[in-house]
Formats: sequence, C-alpha cells, structure tokens
Amino acid sequence: MAKPPPKPPGAALPTKEEIAKFLAEHPGKAGKREIARAFGITGDARIELKRLLAEMKDQGVIGRERRRGLVAAGALPSITVIEVIATPADGEMLARPVQWPEGLQAPEIDVVPGRHPGPAPGIGDRVLARIERVEDHAGQPRYQAKIIRALSREAERVLGVIRIENSGEARLVTTDRRAKSDFRVEAADLNGAVEGELVEAETLPGRPMGLPKVRVRRRLGAMDSPKSISLIAIHSHGIPVAFPPEAVQEAKKAKPVALGKREDLRPLPLITIDPADARDHDDAVFAEPDEDPKNPGGHHVVVAIADVAHYVRPGSALDRAAKERGNSAYFPDRVVPMLPEELSTDLCSLIEGQDRAALAVHMWLDSEGNKIRHRFTRALIRIVAGVHYAQAQDAIDGRTDEITKGLLDPVLKPLWAAWKAVMIAREKREPLEIDAPERLVKLGEDGTVQSIEPRQRLDAHRVIEEFMILANVAAAEELETRRQPCMYRVHDQPTATKLEALREFLRTIDIKLAKGQVLKPRQFNGILARTAEGPHARAVAEIVLRSQAQAVYSPENMGHFGLALRRYAHFTSPIRRYADILVHRALIRGGKLGDGGLSDDEVPLFEETAEHISTTERRAMAAERESTERYLAAFMQDRVGARFTARVNGVTRFGLFITLEDTGASGLVPISSLGADFFRHDEAAHALVGRNPSNRFALGDAVKVVLREATPLTGGLLFAIARPGGEDEDFEPPPAFPRFRRGASASRGRAPLKKNRKRS
Repeated sequence: MAKPPPKPPGAALPTKEEIAKFLAEHPGKAGKREIARAFGITGDARIELKRLLAEMKDQGVIGRERRRGLVAAGALPSITVIEVIATPADGEMLARPVQWPEGLQAPEIDVVPGRHPGPAPGIGDRVLARIERVEDHAGQPRYQAKIIRALSREAERVLGVIRIENSGEARLVTTDRRAKSDFRVEAADLNGAVEGELVEAETLPGRPMGLPKVRVRRRLGAMDSPKSISLIAIHSHGIPVAFPPEAVQEAKKAKPVALGKREDLRPLPLITIDPADARDHDDAVFAEPDEDPKNPGGHHVVVAIADVAHYVRPGSALDRAAKERGNSAYFPDRVVPMLPEELSTDLCSLIEGQDRAALAVHMWLDSEGNKIRHRFTRALIRIVAGVHYAQAQDAIDGRTDEITKGLLDPVLKPLWAAWKAVMIAREKREPLEIDAPERLVKLGEDGTVQSIEPRQRLDAHRVIEEFMILANVAAAEELETRRQPCMYRVHDQPTATKLEALREFLRTIDIKLAKGQVLKPRQFNGILARTAEGPHARAVAEIVLRSQAQAVYSPENMGHFGLALRRYAHFTSPIRRYADILVHRALIRGGKLGDGGLSDDEVPLFEETAEHISTTERRAMAAERESTERYLAAFMQDRVGARFTARVNGVTRFGLFITLEDTGASGLVPISSLGADFFRHDEAAHALVGRNPSNRFALGDAVKVVLREATPLTGGLLFAIARPGGEDEDFEPPPAFPRFRRGASASRGRAPLKKNRKRS
C-alpha cells in the first residue's frame, strides 16, 4: 500500500482532503489502523483521528465497505455487488452499484469480459464483481468490473397482514410505512393464512404487471391480538427470539455456585431496587459510614453484580447466542432476553433469600462523594430484600410498609446518605442535564393499552443510577490500571456539523454560541437554564439533544461527554448487555479472580465486537420505539376526530412532526393541511413560514391539532392543524382498524426508558 509523504513528529492530523485522497487510492483496503500507520499517528492522537473520521462519516465524506475498510464517499470499494442495467448489442454491459450513498449519483460501470461460471447476466441481474478505477480516452475516471460470480436474487422478507379483497384476491398490507405498495398473494402461496393474520412473507422473482407478489413463509398470529404489536417490531428488525438448542441445554445444566475461594458477602444486608415489574435483577447495593478516622464523613459502598461470566464462558453456545443478540430488548408486553430464562430470571438474577454468585466492587468515598479507592472481588451474596423504586422512596419519605420498616435505618438511610455525598461530586462535574419527558405504556390483563402515563422520576432512581455510574467508572479505571482490554462506553463530543446547526438555530432566538471554543456539558446546561422559563425552552432542549453524538461501545477510550467522565465502561448489567460480560471477563483475567476470564481469542475481535453490539443496541432501541408507537396508535384509534394540544418537535419541507402533550404520541401534520398559504422551509430556524407572516410554525411551538388517522399496523398517526370555530367537528373518521388504512407518520421522539433498564 502506497504511503503518503511522512509528517514530522508532532505534526497535526492529516486534513480531511488528505484522508479522502488516501482512501480513494486504496478503496476498501484502508481502515483506521492503516490511516494511522500511513500518516504516522500514534498515542493519544489516534483518539483525535477517530473523532475526525466520525465527523467525516457524519458529513458523508467517507463511508465503510462491509467487512473491509473505509472508502471515500463517491468511491467504489474494490469488491462489491453490482446490478446490470444495460446489455448493448456489441456485447458490452453497463452496471451500477447496488449500495450507494443517498444523495449521490451512482456511477455507471463498464463490465468487461471475464471467466465466470453460468450464463451471461441480463438486465436486473446482480453479480459480485472486482472493481478497478481507470481513465477513459478523455482522461476522465471510470470504473471497470470483472465478474467474480453471479448472485441469485435473494428473496426480500416482508412483514404484513393478510387482507382479502371483495374479489376474493389476497393482499399483504405491509407493516413498513415507507413501502410504496401492498403485495399480491396467490391462493397457493397463502400457506393457510387468513384475513387479518400477521405473517412473514418473501418476495417472489419476476417483474409482474401490477402489484409485486409474495409467498407466506410464517404465520405469526391474529393481528387483532395485542401480542402482535411487539411481534411486528421483533420480526421486522430481525431480533432473534428462539435460542439454539445447545445454548438452552447449557443453561439447563447450570448449577448454583459454592463459596469456594469467593469472598463471603452474605452477612452484608445487600438489597435490590428495581422497577415494580422487573423480571431480572442483576445489581444490588449496600452502604455504610466509613469507620476509617482518616476519612471523616466518608462512606463505604458495595455494588454487587450477577456473575454472569461464571456461567457464560468464551466460545460456548451460550456465549455465541448472547453475542448474536448483543442485548435484551424490552417491550410493553414482553422481554426478549439476551440469555435463556434459566439464567436471566433464575441463577443470574439476584433473588431475595437465595445465594448468588457475584462480581462486586467495594468503593470508599470521602464526605463529598469523591472515590478514594476501590477493590473488586468475586463473591457469594444473599439479597435480604428486593424492593421497587416507589417502595424505597415511600420509606425514605416516612411511609414504610411491612418490608421496608426493618430496612429503613440499617439499609436505606445509609444508602441515601452516601448518595447525597455523591451528588456533591456530580454537581461539581456538571454532566449534561437534558429534561426529556418519558412515557410509560400500561397494559391491562388482556394486553390492550389502559393508559399512557409520565414515567416517575424519583430520588430512588437517582440513587441507583449514581451508584451504577460509580461502579462503571471503577471498572474502567481497574482495567486501565491492570493493562487489560476494556470495552468502553464512549460518548463523543458533538461534531462540528451538528454544532453549526445548533449555532444557526440559537442565532434565530438571539443566543450566541461562539465558534472555536471547546464546549463542555456545562455550556449546554447554561443554554438550557437560560431558556428554561421562556417560550423556546422545548425547542432549545430538542435541538441540544439532537446536537449530541450517540453513545457507542469502543475498545478505545474517548471519554463520556454527556456524563463528563474521562473513562467509563458498562459493568452493571451483564444479564442484558454483552458489553458488560466482556468487562467482567477482563476484570476476572486482570485480577486473577478465577475461571471465566477474557480469552486470548476475544481480544483481537474487540473492535469488531464493539461495532456489532453498538448495532444490536440501536436495533433494539428502534424496535422498542416502533412497538411503543404502535401501542400508542392502537390507544388513539377510537379518538380519531378529537382535538389535542401538541408541540412541534420536528420541521421538514413536507410538514410538521408533533408530540401530544397528554400521551406523548407523535405524528405528522402534512404541509397540505396547514392552509392555502404557500410555506417556505427555513432550515436554520427550524420553521415553516407562510407568505402571511402570521402563518409560521416553528420547532417547540404549541399547536392545536385534530387526529385524522391512527394506524396500529404501522404506528402511524396523521394530524391536521385544528381550525378555529370548530370546523373540524364535521370530520368523518376513516374506517377503524383492522381495515388497515395506511398511515403516513413517523416518530421523531426519543426511545422511552424501558422497564428494568438503567442505561447511561
């Protein structure tokens, strides 16, 4: 691989143009490591390089070739899938890449003759090809492709509901709100499916006139069953449900552990504090005053975490299944666990009165919540009580019950005292504080939505969150001290592109955000505090939230911007996050704490694993969000035609995204429903502005809307701006579900915090 001119020691990072040029010359062969090596980037500068590459991806300057390296945007990888678009009479073929960045025109590719098995491909056929960049007779760059092998046309998976037309013909109404059409199902391809049934189908080859055809592969149940709502999200995102038989067998063979060489922490009154409907309990806490006279007013805190690594060994069937899932997924009516129930709700769940294996950390804090030291240990614990958040909070507030009255003085009060000290340190650190309202979907016994309520935010939640953050920091510090690989939880600084968008918006409301300054969370908190009582509070909070990077997993430490922490790893939830299992294994290996430590085979795969589990996390969050949207649409269906107060939470050239104040449901107000005025999209101000200056709709505005359509199948909610004088009262609502009218909305809200989740 050709190397660019060397930079002198201490030189700055390469420019974006230099990186793009380097990638264009080595398509698909260069990744972050190759770039660092080529430009002589070492040490901490590699972290800055990673940030620069992330910004270039955000700007669309570069992309990633699957399983290979990075590529310059507009450049083809060395090996890719192409689709034949022309077969001229002289025998030459033209093709285009199947995968191409949105917004860029795909290049035409000359397919040159080569030896490959099978007949010559025709128009529409796809082939795997080796790509070369050449110049034509005029010196202009072109691509040539040599076919490696023809590809069979893979059937596309489609999820939808069967509908029988009056003519007797069957249709598949897809759950994907982006789909351009329904599908036709021949009687022979129904596989027994009937009207109103949720099915998984596959597209059939050919280019028929009219609707494309599908064949039913799996019948998932009646669409009018409440359980179908989460099933749609699970299957549409490809979340694995069934565990391999060998993984289940390993889980069934698992046994409780004996004390052995473990530290015996059973005398400690450890408790779990979780949601009332939690199905697994992977963290327990204990606190007491530090008796060391050198630490007056200090605290000793123990966080004990289920020792999942004892049961899930590297390379085992359980390990492979857990890694494939990456994390558990939580829905209003069910959990799709990362581990079989024999572990997730039994042997690895910290159940009251049962001896359980744990990986624990002792932490000693000073009177202002600063950690003085810590010690990790493999232990045997016994939970004295499992309480839920409201129960613990009630006890602290003076309302004890039969369970908490004996816990108040010896257990709960010391925990709250230690937490108040920790909050002193937190306030000095000034992490990002964005108030994002969360909604809780409550289901009845029949599985239907009974209510949509604001999720409680109690001090009890904060107590557990702060102790988990402390333990996570201690884990990252311990692994660095012992020179062990660490799967960090990183949250990068906002990119320059996102900051510029924020700066442009703030300028429209007369708030200046200086260029060039290194922003800290406290600056964002200052902006939020400055606008908290004004008319732009919601809009500013929304834009600040959108300006933030997404937290991901990485073997390289980039810090956690939102928490204002230099190092951070996930340690506290190994039942439901694979990253935590890896951190546990590294701690066991580094501290020589027995069997089940990190294997040598796992270490080289850390970067690949980090990308995988970051992807599975996003997959689960998207499925959880879509499931909630569908439940909301089902809840709203009998309220079509009603008026609501809402806030604008997104502005596009085709309409407004709004969120209802009472339920938190989100939907679309098409621009066509805003009135006869001509509207211009002001991107900087996040507003639609009419020729009449009074016709202006901006991010954060309060609006009155009428619900026009609710479609549980897609989760779509369609609204219109309510007209003064009650003209909307004559509106006739569309037929109710399950006639499957197609919705047209898309949610822009954050995924609500799911039950049994403590996520940072």
